[in-house]
Amino acid sequence: MTDDARSTRRGVAATRAPDELDRRLINALQGDFPLVEQPYAAVGAALGLSEDEVIARLQSLLDARVLTRFGPMFQVERMGGAFCLAAMAVPDADWARVVDAVNAFPEVAHNYRREHAFNMWFVLATGSPAGIAEVADRIESVTGLTVHRFPKEREYFVEMKLEA
Repeated sequence: MTDDARSTRRGVAATRAPDELDRRLINALQGDFPLVEQPYAAVGAALGLSEDEVIARLQSLLDARVLTRFGPMFQVERMGGAFCLAAMAVPDADWARVVDAVNAFPEVAHNYRREHAFNMWFVLATGSPAGIAEVADRIESVTGLTVHRFPKEREYFVEMKLEA
């Protein structure tokens, strides 16, 4: 990932490198999260950590932006919501302003810079299908640029786990 792409995500790059225990924790938290009364204690037991240590390390990784999000993935369409891939052609001279404007929308996730005519790609997630058009229109109004929408045509399950 380039520095430009990394800095686009909510405008902040990681402020510290994860240590070996952080890496083991990150790897343990990807998939198969224990569905028990005290899941962080169960994760900790497997790593030789207490429940409090797991929670503190996880919060530290989030605070340092090593991790940008920790939580479940939902099929929002089954709950009445919608996702849409979106792209914009942003002039280099206007990049910082547009990044800040787009990332200010809570419905925007996974905003990355790409080497392409459409150089900004992000995901819109809304509580209803109609919300996609409404948010895209608001982004266009704020930025003065067109938001190109690429709705999902087919769904694939890709269990992506990244080795930390």
